[in-house]
Amino acid sequence: MAQRKANTLLIEGGHRLQGTVAVSGSKNATLGAMAAALLVPEDCVLQNVPVIGDVDQMAEVLRSLGATVEWTGRNVLRINAAELHSSTPAIEFAGTLRGSFLVMGALLGRLGEASCPQPGGDVIGQRPIDVHLSGFAALGAEISRDGERFIAHASKPLEGATIFADYPSVLGTQNLMLAAATARGRTRIVNAAAEPEVQGTAQMLIRMGARISGAGTHTIEVEGVERLRGCEFEIIPDRLEAGTYAVASALTQGEVEVRGACPQHLESLTHKLREAGVQIEIQGDVLWARGVPELRPLTIQALPYPGLATDLQALVAVLLTQAHGVSYVHERVFDNRLLYAGELRKMGADVVTTGTTTAIISGPTSLHGARVQALDVRAGAALILAGLAAVSGRSEVTDVYHVDRGYERLDEKLRSLGAKIERV
Repeated sequence: MAQRKANTLLIEGGHRLQGTVAVSGSKNATLGAMAAALLVPEDCVLQNVPVIGDVDQMAEVLRSLGATVEWTGRNVLRINAAELHSSTPAIEFAGTLRGSFLVMGALLGRLGEASCPQPGGDVIGQRPIDVHLSGFAALGAEISRDGERFIAHASKPLEGATIFADYPSVLGTQNLMLAAATARGRTRIVNAAAEPEVQGTAQMLIRMGARISGAGTHTIEVEGVERLRGCEFEIIPDRLEAGTYAVASALTQGEVEVRGACPQHLESLTHKLREAGVQIEIQGDVLWARGVPELRPLTIQALPYPGLATDLQALVAVLLTQAHGVSYVHERVFDNRLLYAGELRKMGADVVTTGTTTAIISGPTSLHGARVQALDVRAGAALILAGLAAVSGRSEVTDVYHVDRGYERLDEKLRSLGAKIERV
C-alpha cells in the first residue's frame, strides 16, 4: 500500500539528467483491470501494478463492495470478488476518483444492477458520462438518478446492441466492454476509444474468457459469453510516465534511457520531440532521449489516441518554453487543462492563453525557481520538470499528492538520474 508522503518538493534546477530509468505499470490500465476483477468470483492476480494513490483508492472502492484486495508481492495485487455484498461503492472513496465509475459496467454485467456517485478526479474540464449511461441503456438497463448517485438496473439479462459513442471516451469504452462481456449476443461499440489502456482492458477480458475484437480501432465488437473466469494478467507499461522521462531528458539537455516502455504507444510524442530537434532512438522496449542545445518551436494538438495524449500536453508545453521561437499548444480533449500556465508564469515562462484551450509560448525563457502548486497529476509533473530546468533559485512545488496519485516514486526516479529534488 502506498504510504502517505510529505506533500512538497524542493527542486534545484540546472542539473543534466543522465542514466537509466524503469517505467512502472500504467495507472489507467490498472484501474480498468481492477474493475474487471469484479466480474468473477475467482481470484484475479495483477502483475506490474504501480504502487500509487489512485490504485490504493480504487482498492478501497472494491473493498467497500465486499471484494478482497491485497498486495501479495512487489507490484502484485490479488483481487477476489466472491462475496460481493453491495452494488454501490462507498461515496467517500468513489466520489473523488474518476476511474471508480468503471465499477458500474462490471457490477451491471455481473449483478444486473449498479450505482455510483458522479465521478470526481482532476479539475481539468467537463468529462460527461453520457457515453457510459446511454451505452448501458442500449444494452437494456434502466438508468435513473438518486441524488448524487447514478443507478443502472437490468430487470432481465443484458442484450447485445450497436452503440454509437458521441465521443471516443476511454472510460466509457472500458465500461461498455465490461458490461457487454457477458451480455447475450453481439455488441458493437462504434466510435470507441483506441487508447492502449482500452486495449489493456480488452486483453484482460479476453484472458478471462471474453470474446472481443477490434480493440485499438474505433469499432470494437464483443460477443457475449455465458461466464468468465479468474486470471493472471500483467499491466502494460505506463506510456505517460515514459513520456515524462523523455521530456525531462530533452528539457535538461540530458541523456536518458527509458526501459520497460512500449514505444509504439508514444509515437505521437516521439514524432513531436524529433520535430523539435530532440534525438530519439528506439530498440525493443527501450526509448533513448537526448536533449540538444537549441530546440525548434512546435504546434501541438492534444487529441484522442493515436494523437498526442492530453496527459502529455502540459509536459510538452514546459519543453517549449526553451524552444527558439513561438509555439502553439491546442487542447482538444478537455476544456480547462491550461490552468498550469499561471503557475509557469510565476517561474518566468512567457505563456499567453487564448480562451481555455489554446496557449501561445514564446521562448527560450530562463526559468527561475518559485513556489508553485500542483493542480492535478500531469500539471504537477510539468511543474516538477520546469523546476529541473530552472537556471536560478529553488522551486517549491506544493500539493504533490496529486502527482503521487499517478506516478510511482517520480521524485526518487528523477533523483536516480541526477536531479536535485527532495521532499519536505
